[in-house]
Amino acid sequence: MPSSVVRAESIADSLAERFVRSYGTRPQIFRAPGRVNLIGEHTDYNDGFVMPAAIDLYTWVAASQRSDRLVQVQSDQFAETVDLSLDALAGPPRKHWSDFIRGVAATIQAAGHGLKGANLVVDGQVPIGAGLSSSASLEVSTALALLWAAGLELPPLELAKICQRAEHEYAGTRCGIMDQFIATFGRSGHALMLDCRSLEHKMLPIPAGVRLVMCNSMVKHELAAGEYNRRRADCESGVRILRQHLPNVVALRDLALADLDRYGNELPEVVYRRCRHVIRENERVLAAADALQGGDLARFGQLMYESHASLHDDYEVSCRELDLLVEVASTCEGVHGARMTGGGFGGCTVNLVRSDAVDRFKNRITEAYGKATGKALDIFVSAAAQGAGAW
Repeated sequence: MPSSVVRAESIADSLAERFVRSYGTRPQIFRAPGRVNLIGEHTDYNDGFVMPAAIDLYTWVAASQRSDRLVQVQSDQFAETVDLSLDALAGPPRKHWSDFIRGVAATIQAAGHGLKGANLVVDGQVPIGAGLSSSASLEVSTALALLWAAGLELPPLELAKICQRAEHEYAGTRCGIMDQFIATFGRSGHALMLDCRSLEHKMLPIPAGVRLVMCNSMVKHELAAGEYNRRRADCESGVRILRQHLPNVVALRDLALADLDRYGNELPEVVYRRCRHVIRENERVLAAADALQGGDLARFGQLMYESHASLHDDYEVSCRELDLLVEVASTCEGVHGARMTGGGFGGCTVNLVRSDAVDRFKNRITEAYGKATGKALDIFVSAAAQGAGAW
């Protein structure tokens, strides 16, 4: 039996035991994965293209039904219990982990689906602040649990859209749909190329001889959330200005580099660079899909390095620690490509590493990072994993 299956069974059994101790009944268990984005960063909210893969780190939710309108949530990660009334969920973001639970419940009900009370115990295995989408993992697993408790089931796409709306309105992050989409649609052994406008998607097989290695820098700069929303505002500003000449432009997705070359002198310099990153990054995702489809990992890896350089130079969301990790990775034998992944300002890099070189890579990058920063790395190795569902 694969080690990932053994580990998952152990997590599920432990969670069920804790649930029984708290509530005296066996739960139904759900899980949703974190994700790593192989390429296509900050393109999703610009109607562009992304290429995420689900990873073998999950948020687990054990659930039972209640006869009242209360959702009681115990978080193992935060060692805290929160009571939420299904009749009093409104309100702005409170900067608390329960905003995600509250938001999912509120948004499901706002979509016309009646919920019932539930007991939930949450065990989050996706590290917070690492750029691996712990938030979408929590949202989707919670949504599945709440829907089950109410005897409901939603199509995967509606589920993803509800969870995205919850993050917008109750957590205050204007994210694209990529994270919720891959948590819902992920398939073992595959990356997913997603058109964030049409939501058309294509599964792309990841060769069996490589692993996704995520290196958590263990830093999270405090400006991250505000800067994420500022980057989005920069992109929207660019669209507004360029639309004066190109009225059919709805989002940066609709622009080519030739358009930016022609009219870019009317943009503030910073806005110009933000737009240039997004336009080029969309091109890189399409090229990367062709490379992966053709098994050209060398080309795919080169596009990853180009993506990281653009995120550093034009989008300015990298940081010293992430740059160091990518630089070291580029010198390691068996590494096809590396880049920062996630919103930026800390968090993780993703590395496409030949399976037989993973251990050597881990040793080399841990030593180099520790020597340069005095910090210890947290490293996760995964194949592309399966999306959300009942356990």
